[in-house]
Amino acid sequence: MIFTGDDAVTDHADADLMDQAARPSAHGFQADVARLLELMAHSVYSERDIFLRELVSNAADACEKLRYEALENEKLAADAGAPLVAIALDKTARTLSVIDNGVGMSRDELVASLGTIASSGTRAFLDNLEAKGGADEKRSAFIGRFGIGFYSAFMVADKIEVATRRAGAAEAFLWTSDGKGAYQIAPLDPSLAPSLGTKVTLHLKAEAEEFLEAARIEAVLREHSGAIAIPIDLAEAPGAAPRRLTDGSALWTKPKSDITPQQYADFYQQLANQFDEPALTVHWRAEGRTDYTVLAFVPSARPLDLFDPARKGKSKLYVRRVFVSRDIDLLPGWLRFVRVVVDSADLPLNVSREMVQASPIIASIRKAIASRVLQELAKLAASEPEKFRSVWDNFGAVLKEGLHEEPQRRDAIFDIARFSSAASGDGQRSLKDYVANLRPNQTAIYYIVGDDKKRLAASPQIEGFRARGVDVLLLDDPVDAFWVTSAIGFDGKPFKSATQGRADIEAIPLVDAGEPPTNDATPQIAALATTMKAALAEHVEDVRISTRLCESAVCLVAPDHGLDRQLTRLLSEHGRAEMLGKPVLEINPRHDLIAALAKKAASADQTGVEDGFWLLLDMARIADGEPPLDAGAFAKRLTALLVKTGG
Repeated sequence: MIFTGDDAVTDHADADLMDQAARPSAHGFQADVARLLELMAHSVYSERDIFLRELVSNAADACEKLRYEALENEKLAADAGAPLVAIALDKTARTLSVIDNGVGMSRDELVASLGTIASSGTRAFLDNLEAKGGADEKRSAFIGRFGIGFYSAFMVADKIEVATRRAGAAEAFLWTSDGKGAYQIAPLDPSLAPSLGTKVTLHLKAEAEEFLEAARIEAVLREHSGAIAIPIDLAEAPGAAPRRLTDGSALWTKPKSDITPQQYADFYQQLANQFDEPALTVHWRAEGRTDYTVLAFVPSARPLDLFDPARKGKSKLYVRRVFVSRDIDLLPGWLRFVRVVVDSADLPLNVSREMVQASPIIASIRKAIASRVLQELAKLAASEPEKFRSVWDNFGAVLKEGLHEEPQRRDAIFDIARFSSAASGDGQRSLKDYVANLRPNQTAIYYIVGDDKKRLAASPQIEGFRARGVDVLLLDDPVDAFWVTSAIGFDGKPFKSATQGRADIEAIPLVDAGEPPTNDATPQIAALATTMKAALAEHVEDVRISTRLCESAVCLVAPDHGLDRQLTRLLSEHGRAEMLGKPVLEINPRHDLIAALAKKAASADQTGVEDGFWLLLDMARIADGEPPLDAGAFAKRLTALLVKTGG
């Protein structure tokens, strides 16, 4: 094939184009600014009132920047006054203004900070400090990070004006935008501008009139910005004297030595929305890989929502003194009664600063708070036992949930746990006290579970324990039925139910010296147990001779293997009836009623014998807090017995 010169040129051009198409090329992202601003205003934040938090945070950062610049510039130090953020309302003009006496902005800074979305002036300032080797210790004083908070104001405003004068400069500028993709910057008559600092004026939309009400503004500021380090004033109308809303101090940032008990109490009542005094105040600052401050209160009265099924606590999370969330779980459910504030500079936030991103820091803080609260409760128990008794009475049932939910914390919770027992009367005892007073040959910590402490103390199942001086813990909280099934024991002694399986207490000596009762059943009573088991087989797993009864004729216990009676009842109430196994009926071979019934069952006259079996079963059920199997049949049998006895 023969090519002409023109053909060769064309061929080379095509080859270059093909080569360019085959090579990768770099492109910058393009943005629809108007659409981006709309997203910023309507899709990033969940609540409209966040705009005020963002503007106040920017103003606080501006004041902080001026403070640092004034350290190196004597003239700025002379011009700068006490840092202040002011909110001014004008219902007639429908405007809300946020004014600060901070560092202000030059024309170039207006372009860089407000004309460039996601360009943070605070971040740029900190990066500059870091380049000079001095940012690390200053970072926690600044709030802004993302460079988008300012645009949240377009949620409530259809026009924003920013009048500003850079500290140390003579000229002032006015930045204006309607949030639809463009902005204007114009020189501003210095007489209309702040002497230094910035005034952000929002022309509010018709549907945002609520933010012209002083009460609404005050509520938002106290909730979200009440802890920032700059005082905040509110002027409710043009020409009105400003009113101080916050003084620029957060209680938890002060040294404990500078805080009075009354100040702690006032803060607690505001935090918890309760009127009682805190029973315990825990205030500390953690430093190390993660720095944070915690202020926690244990109430002296039960909150109304203590047993709310959601099991949510009331805590407040701040990041650099700016309120972030009430919804984050800073405490496990079994410490939900504790009211806590946490402030950290290290937590990673989402772009709206309304929630914390998944982070091991939160898990670490949560774990540390739980540990510290348990430590302080242990100290209170040792130093002020009566005061701790009140705390345990109010919140012990909740704290014991931790025994079931967090086995790794059982030892710490056992150290502060207090229990009623058959021997303590109205008092309470610790597990340490219980173990210190074990009877000879006693190898377990015995307990009985139910829902009525008085009935538990009078239960026939613990008669044999009482006769031997063995104390029995009376566990009457619903959670008790769960944690005792999984807890291994305490101080090497296992937990053992006094109402499950065989008592096995014969080796423990009786308190009153004398001839120990024999548990050997006569042939007649052994035969009675066999006959009763056959007659009552539908409702009991077994009928056997009891080693735990001393005074009562009968009692019901759980089988050797299976669930405790109270736990099976709880599961049955929650739709788990298949878990409810049949109990064991124990009979007292030394009781006159049992002896008489055995004699009757062995005779030729069987009249009333089976009725006696059913009466004994119903008696055992009643003593166990349950109704008779058939109330009508029970009444008839009892009536017949009384008539016969009376005759």
